[in-house]
Amino acid sequence: MTGLKGIDALDVGGRVVLLRADLNVPLDGAVITDDLRIRASLPTITKLRERGGRVLVCAHLGRPAGADYAERAVGGPSLVPVAARLGELIGCQVPLAVDVAGESARAVVASLADGDVAMLENVRFEPAETSKDAAVRAELAGRLASLADVYVGDGFGTLHRKHASVYDVPGLLPHAAGDLVLAEVSVLRRLTEDPARPYVVVLGGAKPSDKLAVIANLLGRADRILIGGGMSYTFLKAEGYEVGNSLLEPDRIGDVTNVMAEAAERGVELVLPVDLVGAVAYAPDAEYDCYPVADFPADREGVDMGPATRRLYAAKLADAATVFWNGPVGVFEFPAFAAGTLAVAEAISRVHGLTVVGGGDSAAAIRRLGLHDDQFSHISTGGGASLEYLEGATLPGLSALAEADPA
Repeated sequence: MTGLKGIDALDVGGRVVLLRADLNVPLDGAVITDDLRIRASLPTITKLRERGGRVLVCAHLGRPAGADYAERAVGGPSLVPVAARLGELIGCQVPLAVDVAGESARAVVASLADGDVAMLENVRFEPAETSKDAAVRAELAGRLASLADVYVGDGFGTLHRKHASVYDVPGLLPHAAGDLVLAEVSVLRRLTEDPARPYVVVLGGAKPSDKLAVIANLLGRADRILIGGGMSYTFLKAEGYEVGNSLLEPDRIGDVTNVMAEAAERGVELVLPVDLVGAVAYAPDAEYDCYPVADFPADREGVDMGPATRRLYAAKLADAATVFWNGPVGVFEFPAFAAGTLAVAEAISRVHGLTVVGGGDSAAAIRRLGLHDDQFSHISTGGGASLEYLEGATLPGLSALAEADPA
């Protein structure tokens, strides 16, 4: 690998730039409920436009189902609302092709002038995009590459996928990493290579199976790991506590026990909740009460950390110089059970040092709970890609961007 180069190294004036972005935004019907990923793509799009590039955005939305293009396009989510929102943000209309790399896409490309922006329809309408067969992906990659002169990869959240538009197209065109990808990589390197200490990691979310590899890799780097949310109940169960009807992965108790033992061996402080909010049901208006973990009832479901845990976690974050947070620590979507996630977010926002919020639900939570992006050093759009990077895994799309241009 030759290393990543940025878009300043590409000649884009008067040329069609195929920009692979991550615009996989949450929708309520056809309404975008969080446009973070669209806004995060703006610096690269603006830079390409200012340099005279003809920007052709390629992105996915959701996971369309079906065996062929027709089935996926009929039943899957269209990028129509995304194109409309992007147009609002950049102040001009963004035409959307009705296909991915067909006749409509070619017509849209032919209509582009210097500085224009257009979009292709949801690339996952093409089954070849996600195919495990390299030859099948190559056919789609060839059609996509034929639409453009150069390629820019700026969808960090897609780089852990060996997909046609992410992994195969860069090998066919002169290519570079967009500003968003470079920013994400820079921050993640600071988290993994020489973090300022104390380095505190906060991990929440539903299941420990999603994060065990991350924890294992961070045991050699972090000073303190705070566990919350649904994944904490498996940890508590492994310690012998009753967790009632809380989310649990019984088949992971052995793995969790091993992780806790290794943390103790390495001198990494692994912190678990000391009290929990237990509800009679998973519902926004469910009856609930707070219980020490030693007294949690067998007929209740954990939905948030209790006040003693909120104070404990705030204290464990107070002296941090580096923080990485991924995953809410309670059912923040229900106001009654959002106090834990809010307390963690506020504690992190007070840290004087590098604070990285690991995208996805965590990023949505801070805005929903009234905090602002600028209260943190970096809000990642990476999701699973960020976690895999922190696991020490190779990201196929990142490797493709780091390869030399095709001869």
